[in-house]
Amino acid sequence: MGKYDELLITGFERACEKYADKTAIIYLGEKFSYLKIKELIDRFATALHELGVRKDDKVMLYIPNCPQFLIAYLGAQRIGAIPVPVSPIYTPYEMRYLINDSEAETVLCLDTNFRYIQEVFPDTCLKRAIVTTYVDLLPLYKQAVGFLFDKVPDGVIEKGPDIHSFKRLIHKYPPKPPRVDLNPREQLCYILYTGGTTGFPKGCILTHTGMVSFVNDITSVGEGFIADGEEVFIMVNPLFHQMAQGVILGMVLTKGNTAVLMPIPQVDPILHAIQKYKGTLFLGAPTLYRMILENDRLDLFDLSSLKYCWSGGDVLPLEVYNRWRDKFNVPIYQVYGSTEVGFTAMSPLGREPVTGSVGLPLPSRQIRIVDTDTLETVPTGTSGELLVTSEYIAKSYWKKPEETAKSYVEIDGKTWYRMKDFVRMDDDGQLYYVDRSADIIKHKGYRVSCSEIEAVLQDHTAVIGACVVGVPDARVGERIKSIVVLKEDVRGVSGSELTRWCRDRLAPYKVPQYIEFRDMLPKSKVGKLLRREVRDEERRRIAKDNK
Repeated sequence: MGKYDELLITGFERACEKYADKTAIIYLGEKFSYLKIKELIDRFATALHELGVRKDDKVMLYIPNCPQFLIAYLGAQRIGAIPVPVSPIYTPYEMRYLINDSEAETVLCLDTNFRYIQEVFPDTCLKRAIVTTYVDLLPLYKQAVGFLFDKVPDGVIEKGPDIHSFKRLIHKYPPKPPRVDLNPREQLCYILYTGGTTGFPKGCILTHTGMVSFVNDITSVGEGFIADGEEVFIMVNPLFHQMAQGVILGMVLTKGNTAVLMPIPQVDPILHAIQKYKGTLFLGAPTLYRMILENDRLDLFDLSSLKYCWSGGDVLPLEVYNRWRDKFNVPIYQVYGSTEVGFTAMSPLGREPVTGSVGLPLPSRQIRIVDTDTLETVPTGTSGELLVTSEYIAKSYWKKPEETAKSYVEIDGKTWYRMKDFVRMDDDGQLYYVDRSADIIKHKGYRVSCSEIEAVLQDHTAVIGACVVGVPDARVGERIKSIVVLKEDVRGVSGSELTRWCRDRLAPYKVPQYIEFRDMLPKSKVGKLLRREVRDEERRRIAKDNK
């Protein structure tokens, strides 16, 4: 057995033995000890088993940041089930596909999005839904105050034999889940979805051994800097993202530290939480850092407790870095990676981050920077496409052989993932981000698939062709623009109508901000859409307008 060959929950259980009475989670002002969270995980695992969930069954998590997420994530894994975290703002259109593609038979959702589950239930492989609320785990007096002052969003839940209450389940079943024999090197830890190049999201998979190695890499970066049992992490990042899962385990729940879970990332509550709980660790997308710096009430809050801040999800503008450094005397360190491989690089702590660098490759990751056409390694300092491999990462997507063939390549007997990002490396091994594939847009820290939006637009009866590109924007990274070609005989179809069409089928952050109509789109000789030409054209237009 290798040093990473254990179930993901094992590191958390070690922390529970050492820090049983210490606060693991703070949520809406309520504190949950390590021992309490462990008990709830075991109760939920028992409940899932009693409901018929077995090894390798999929459990979709359709909820925001809250203790229930972690309870369900680790509880499902405890009995060998596979959690499938997804964004709580996904539409029924997206959920129908994700449930069927992942083969999820169980879903945990909020009462506020239960109606979406109810809508798609007959068209999917779902067998049961477990419904929770924002306040299920809060004391009754806090729930009463919240409802009295209309502070708690709520939804209508219809009763039925396939509909179960999260709160009733954890009260009904004891914290004694059955023992299930699991091989960490083979047992899947999760399925996480990311944008596809054919219009459909792809399921990214990872074993428990793979996730433990990822968590260990994060922990190793903090060694000597991140204290055990003393730090308070303000957890704004959505837990359905691998970045947040890796950080909350690598820097919090395996080290006896505390995470303050923020269900909705609003600036004033974030600042209040940092001040109230003396937050020492913070991770955010560049957009969030900019929003905090531009908040007109910023000076009303004391953020002097912050020790380490990280940025991920997009390139951190130098202007934002400098403003934050000058304001709080705390640098922003970089994290860089993808859902397929986890973090690839992080800025080393204990020294000022190198300007423009996304950090050093993590210990378990091997990288190559290659010519995108020949896959030959380029000289140091030269820009090329980044390839990543590791003994521990998955070598394919979930049930997507064609997508796998496009994204993974065999070189020297190893399977490498093509990051579709262009980077360069200096003589010290620091990586510098240069550009990304034209297929991916970075909007507010999210990686948005151009082809997914194009597929939705082309489902409209009036649309014969669509091209989606990112338009540079300092505030959000890139805005989403769609170029649309209508059928010859169509009249009266407006951009607002197509925007509504997208809004009904896509999460809000994927909806185009601009729609432009053209007579044709650039195509190659074999009929392939030349998206990069359109993207470069938009960039030239922006540059011209800014002169």
